Amino acid sequence: FEKMLRLLQARAYRFVTVSELMDLDNPDGCLALTFDDGFADNYLHAYPLLKKYGAKATIYLAPDIEGIDKLTPGQIREMSESGLVEFGAHTLHHVNLTRLGEGEARQEIVASKARVTGLAGSCRSFAYPFGRFSPEHEVMVREAGYDSAVSTRKQIERIGEDNRFRLPRISTNGVMDGVQLRIALAKGRYRI
Repeated sequence: FEKMLRLLQARAYRFVTVSELMDLDNPDGCLALTFDDGFADNYLHAYPLLKKYGAKATIYLAPDIEGIDKLTPGQIREMSESGLVEFGAHTLHHVNLTRLGEGEARQEIVASKARVTGLAGSCRSFAYPFGRFSPEHEVMVREAGYDSAVSTRKQIERIGEDNRFRLPRISTNGVMDGVQLRIALAKGRYRI
């Protein structure tokens, strides 16, 4: 992660949160780092590096997710108050929205916004768990009061009103090298 931050900084990217990205008239040269679920290692490993490099990020929390070592309310508060980390919602239980009925899906979307707002002070953006969603879920997210939503679609495209509730993201992993990162930044995916 540190190598990736150094490379991005050397390429003069400006790190912003997803909400800041959505507020910009011209997002050229900006990059929003995102993390899903709310793992404790976001605080233990990523946060110190964000501070070291002055890089901002958005962490999407699923407050009632089971089976992971989660961020504590104190860690969430500290990170949020730092100005480097924005928190968004990722449903309450990290559920595949396409496998839920309309009422259950809406409840997961709405209740997660309230919970994340209570933990972090605000919650403007949403991430679809597993990248699974439908046009109806986009409407639910908009109606719940979010400003944007991110997917797992791997491509490069301009941000606009037509995609603000299904923004693509470029995924990375721990073995990605500098060449793969450069390809991903140009093509949206790191494998040709």
